[in-house]
Amino acid sequence: MSSPLLFSTIEVTRQAFYRTALSYAIVNLKPIVPGHVLVIPNRPVPRLTDLTTPELTSLIASVQNVGRVVERAYGGDALTVACQDGKAAGQSIPHVHFHIMPRKYHGDYFSQRMDDIYPALERSETDLPRDFQNLKVSSTSVQYHPFKVDADEDRLPRTLEDMEQEATWLRGFFTGDKERRDTDAV
Repeated sequence: MSSPLLFSTIEVTRQAFYRTALSYAIVNLKPIVPGHVLVIPNRPVPRLTDLTTPELTSLIASVQNVGRVVERAYGGDALTVACQDGKAAGQSIPHVHFHIMPRKYHGDYFSQRMDDIYPALERSETDLPRDFQNLKVSSTSVQYHPFKVDADEDRLPRTLEDMEQEATWLRGFFTGDKERRDTDAV
């Protein structure tokens, strides 16, 4: 069995759908768009400059691999890839991470004003520590709806079961030999 995955001090193993020796990807607690996921180095460091060259290489390769799959799985036309590198940049969890968000020309919550996704991301990051603290495991079974997301400011954090179902669904898209080896540990 693999060791637990920590996002800073928060255990996120059940939300993981992709894993390499040095990085992993998890579904988002409060996605801004359908398919909004995070790619994170295994070692909890606050800044990109704190990563070793092999860690950074793995992280960027994981961003590329996960982005390719998430864009396809959610029918995206492109991706927004963002990293808030440090507290002054809006980072709320002191563990470097990349946001990957599939984008669409039409039907995307932000398709009329594409750049509005950035203030939404900043608001989302601000609430993240509190939302992880309040995460509760639901006692009821939740049916997975891969496109169930609400990008407005009043959206509620998802249940652990909801996130675990999405992670299981996404894990199924990694079918290549290399990708399968990387995610077998999850």
